[in-house]
Parts: sequence; structure tokens; C-alpha cells
Amino acid sequence: QVQLVESGGGLVQAGGSLRLSCVASGHSFIMYNRDMGWFRQAPGKEREFVARIRWGGGATDYADDVKGRFTISRDNAKSTGYLQMSSLKLEDTARYYCAVGSGRSSREYVYWGQGTQVTVSS
Repeated sequence: QVQLVESGGGLVQAGGSLRLSCVASGHSFIMYNRDMGWFRQAPGKEREFVARIRWGGGATDYADDVKGRFTISRDNAKSTGYLQMSSLKLEDTARYYCAVGSGRSSREYVYWGQGTQVTVSS
């Protein structure tokens, strides 16, 4: 079992930045050969992939609409993943979740945090 807790969400103006954190606890060793992914879900919309990082090797992958604006990283020693979000747009407003699994499909992720709300205002 892995427990995930996100933080760092909030209200920000368009063009601003936020950094989300995701702290893993429990059997976090199982993350080594898996991805930490970030997903988001806006009201009335499906949960969508944002970014992922291979916990062991550090390879990253981004959705097209956040590429160049968001940066995913992790600190193995702290069992913490990060999502640095810059040049935020109104359409980035959503609840953001971190998860442990593989790939871009939310169906491939087993462990999920409770999410943190990001609201971008004009």
C-alpha cells in the first residue's frame, strides 16, 4: 500500500505559477519501477493526464497542452513528487491528483491521493 497526499493548490491569477507536492508514504519502495503521474479533473469533465515521471529513472512525459509550462520532478530521498506549473491559464483550473501506476491512462494507476484544487482567475 502507498498513501499519497497532495498539497500546494490554491487560487492564482492567469499567468502565475504554483508548485504542487505529492508526499508518498507506506510501501513507497514499490514506486521504483512505476510512474508518479499527475492528473486533473475539471467539473463535468473526465480525469485527464497531465504529466508523469518514472520514479526510478526520472524519465518524464507531458500532455501536449502543458508541455513547456509544467515541469514534473521528484525527490527520492523525501518520497515527494512535484508539479511546477507556470504560465497558468484559465483552462488549467481543476482538481489535481497524484497517483502511482504506469502510462497515461488513469486506469493504470492504483494508488491515488485526495487531490488539491487549483483555480486560475482572470
